[in-house]
Amino acid sequence: MATLFEGFTLCGLVQTSSASDSAIQGIELDGDSDHAVVTDSTRAVTLYKVSDQKPLGSWTVKQGQLLTCPAVFNFQTKEYVVVSDNKVIRVWKEEDLNLDKAFKATVSADVWRVHSAPGGELVVLFQRGAVRLLDSLLSAPQQPIEGILSEKEVIRWSTNIVAEKQHFVLFTTEQRGEHFLYVQRLNPNTLQKYRLEREDSGASPLSFSASLRDKHINLLYLYPNGCVYQSVVAVRGPVGLEGVQALPRSLRLRLPVGEGELGAASAVALDEAHVAVVGMPHPSARTGKDFLCIWNTNFQTLQAEILRIVWCYLGKLFVPHGKALSVIPYECQKSSLASALGKLRHPGIAVSKSSVAIPSWNTLLHGDQPQGPTKIVDTRKSVLTVVHLQPLQTGPVEEVRREVEALVSRGDAQDLQLSVGRLACQLVARSQVETAFYAPGALARLVQTQCLCHSMCPDLLLLALEHKDYFLCQLCLQLFPDIPEVVTCACLKTFIGNEVLQTPYSDNLLVPHLKDLNAPQVILFLQYLQFIYLKYSQDVYTQTPVLRSPTMTQIIDWVCLLLDAHFTVLVMAPDAKGLLSNLQSFVKSQVKLFSELGKIEGSLQELHKMKPSKDISQYSIEVIELF
Repeated sequence: MATLFEGFTLCGLVQTSSASDSAIQGIELDGDSDHAVVTDSTRAVTLYKVSDQKPLGSWTVKQGQLLTCPAVFNFQTKEYVVVSDNKVIRVWKEEDLNLDKAFKATVSADVWRVHSAPGGELVVLFQRGAVRLLDSLLSAPQQPIEGILSEKEVIRWSTNIVAEKQHFVLFTTEQRGEHFLYVQRLNPNTLQKYRLEREDSGASPLSFSASLRDKHINLLYLYPNGCVYQSVVAVRGPVGLEGVQALPRSLRLRLPVGEGELGAASAVALDEAHVAVVGMPHPSARTGKDFLCIWNTNFQTLQAEILRIVWCYLGKLFVPHGKALSVIPYECQKSSLASALGKLRHPGIAVSKSSVAIPSWNTLLHGDQPQGPTKIVDTRKSVLTVVHLQPLQTGPVEEVRREVEALVSRGDAQDLQLSVGRLACQLVARSQVETAFYAPGALARLVQTQCLCHSMCPDLLLLALEHKDYFLCQLCLQLFPDIPEVVTCACLKTFIGNEVLQTPYSDNLLVPHLKDLNAPQVILFLQYLQFIYLKYSQDVYTQTPVLRSPTMTQIIDWVCLLLDAHFTVLVMAPDAKGLLSNLQSFVKSQVKLFSELGKIEGSLQELHKMKPSKDISQYSIEVIELF
């Protein structure tokens, strides 16, 4: 039996010019299983902590440059690697702030992908099929790169696998309607080429995925007609065979595609019996193809379903859809006929007669009730009952506050995780319907539990802004790790505060919304930023430990973002001339200061290396000349 759990939004996405293109190039894990490295479709790499949806770092190439392959993590050196403009390899560490100042090397041929795997070295796959170990390549970046592929043969997909201390690079190619699989073994280097069986319709595979199981590499690929095939390559198979070998396949799953064929879909193996498929119609849904389904390949049954490209790591599915990247935990139990038919009972859980529900995306993220068969419900894990919900739906503000306080006080941590989001959504929905009802105390208490985030109740912060409840707004800004940039800017239009500046954001997503601010708002905000920077940078100023104060870097970043978004307007606005002049003078003084500090940096470093004299008595004067 496979189960999809409640998902959450990891981050917003930059929209691409084409609706068919993904806003994400790739997602990788680094040394921490709770960290995800997300590479967008243009210029940015962002490191997120998945469990609390918090960005830990973001790196961007200059305007006019493009990231042309996803960033990966080097498990041996604890560094990140990405390729820009097809030929420039960049290497940096998490503490590096500026990607442009990090190590970079230009190679002699276009790169397709850099691949990383725990226990293996990083490998570079070039667009013409050649493979190099990264360390060997960086030692001589301009070394000649041979071409492996035939004329008009192009790479469509690639991955790498480490098995029994042997490193494999797999990639598929297309040439005049034919599809091939290349298996490159490293140390010793051998290359084998296989021809995939051709569909009668001549259609091309929509997606590939590879996994290692029982000392065999299993290649899974999906066709537009809904057929999911599997081909197997032995890890210890014969090597050195010349020519193109036929690659047998077996049909693992035949998906119901409805009328016509699939246009864009993807399939990935979760274990030996379960496959996750995205971008296909649900067999019981009337319209729409925005479903993610887990199928049991042993019994050809649908196990669980929700919402096109999908990445799978350590029990989590990463799915970009619309303007957001969502994370959906899943669990696959051992395949059996009882579980496939929904007849496997668990103690304490009431099971409906049908195990297949059709939740929408809103069902998963916001708890809306789906239409159709009853969902599986764990009756042990909810502190909310009809009796508890009745006062929230009809009672006055003070009664609602007391009821929420009582529920929060007697619920344990697990109960709160399940119930706080639903409570908040109930109160917000009631406030939107009954304009005279607003319960600030109850909502603030729910936020203070720290079991709530923006994606669980996206209308909460906007409701607080509508009622000018600045205390609740500040609480949300302090405690919500996933506030979208458009909401941050909405707060900025209403009030300025030491909380807006510290809200996590992506500069690529924030700048377009900053452009919605008018000139007086921008000037006022810049004046505020200048004031707090000067105040915080004075030696006589001491920050109160109990206050949340932005760092110098955060203040400067906001100044830069505002100038990027409104530079032309500020230059033309008479009211901004004095402010811009002050900012220019301030920047010049800072540059001069850092220049002078740079001149004595070497001398100061030498002082650390000097050994103190042993002939020092209780009192001495030592003169050190700096040149």
